[in-house]
Amino acid sequence: MQWEVVIGLEVHAQLATKSKIFSGASTQFGAEPNTQACPIDLGMPGVLPVLNEEAVTMAIRFGLGTNAEITRRSVFARKNYFYPDLPKGYQISQLNLPTIGRGYIDIITDNQLKRINITRAHLEEDAGKSLHEDFHGLSGIDLNRAGTPLLEIVSEPEIRSAKEAVAYLKALHTLVRYLEICDGNMQEGSFRCDANVSVRPLGETKLGTRTELKNINSFRFVERAINYEVERQISVLENGGKITQETRLYDPNKNETRPMRSKEEANDYRYFPDPDLLPVIITDEQIEKIRRELPELPQQKKQRFIAQYHLTEYDATNLSTNKDMAEYYEKVVTASHEPKLAVNWIMGELSAALNKANIEIEDSPISADSLGNLISRIADNTISGKIAKTIFEALWNKEGNVDDIIESRGLKQVSDVGAIEKLIDEIIAANPEQVAAYRGGKDKLFGFFVGQAMKASGGKMNPQQLNDLLKKKLAG
Repeated sequence: MQWEVVIGLEVHAQLATKSKIFSGASTQFGAEPNTQACPIDLGMPGVLPVLNEEAVTMAIRFGLGTNAEITRRSVFARKNYFYPDLPKGYQISQLNLPTIGRGYIDIITDNQLKRINITRAHLEEDAGKSLHEDFHGLSGIDLNRAGTPLLEIVSEPEIRSAKEAVAYLKALHTLVRYLEICDGNMQEGSFRCDANVSVRPLGETKLGTRTELKNINSFRFVERAINYEVERQISVLENGGKITQETRLYDPNKNETRPMRSKEEANDYRYFPDPDLLPVIITDEQIEKIRRELPELPQQKKQRFIAQYHLTEYDATNLSTNKDMAEYYEKVVTASHEPKLAVNWIMGELSAALNKANIEIEDSPISADSLGNLISRIADNTISGKIAKTIFEALWNKEGNVDDIIESRGLKQVSDVGAIEKLIDEIIAANPEQVAAYRGGKDKLFGFFVGQAMKASGGKMNPQQLNDLLKKKLAG
């Protein structure tokens, strides 16, 4: 039997406000446990929540960035459940009237454009965090994260593979960073994903029973977790079993999912409007003011890169997908005035070095100005592309600036015609058999002579001049 995969993603993006959604406590990451939780976050008697206006502004920015409906009157509700890291016994969230309604994000997989619709994006507070390490069989509770503003972004169940899920998640990750509403740090939990996964016979319109994979914190794990769960569900169904609607955890070490608890429905949480919070009223004037302040978004940047720098769609897409990489690229172009060489070096040599060192471009040991200067020296024929790789390595190891490295190592390219001709004459005189063979029709030997010249000069010959003069000399 052929099966169709049905996936919907719920993404929790921590909003980049300086204070929490209903209190003035700090949201800074990394503080000592329980040092950033005030009486409101702790659910102490007699305290009242006050809505952080900036959290609403950030939600509206997201709505505009996804062409979504923005609810003019939204309401906060209490979502009741007991868990040790939820001091109040309920979470303030939104149910029937979320701030952001239907929108969409376009993704590209296998060179095909697909639109993934977003059902809603609602504001809510984060819970605290349970700590299971170093407590000798007990759990600790850190409430620093309690009350941190979240935007929960819920997709329609329109994703049909783990690959599409990752493409959607990456597009969303890029967007929230461009909008500057979330830092997107998955390791710190700022951008987390729950995946609702089900399968059904191909051609069936009724949805299958779904499982929810909780709090997956990397693109790679999202893909692996979904693929495992799809295979597990198909195996259960093909062997006559039934899928249980439940929440499952993904174990990356064993590459498997395991049951966590039965899946709750909305009525299990006994939602009701929060009596301490007024409805949120958003005006057209507020929306237009926020729209005017929006930054350049990924699709707009991609089109500008194509028009302004004459890049291919492939290069422009790769650069604009990463906000930091796009900014780095433009600084390199400003320093070098060589847009095509810049993209080649960033997507090639630099990306390979960053991947090998497992660091992001914002932490690159080579600044954009330094790479721009290196590219300038290639463009003005001071050095060859081959020598540039040696200088790149020296820059990576912080051995000085481009010009100092060229000078101290004697790496300046030989462009003097007389010097090049003298070297060619010596090579021709030393290799009479190869010269005769070349002149007899063995054109592939040309590479031999180029290699000999480069070896003799330590790779410092201007390649274009060498090729032109060598052809003339060998022609006899």
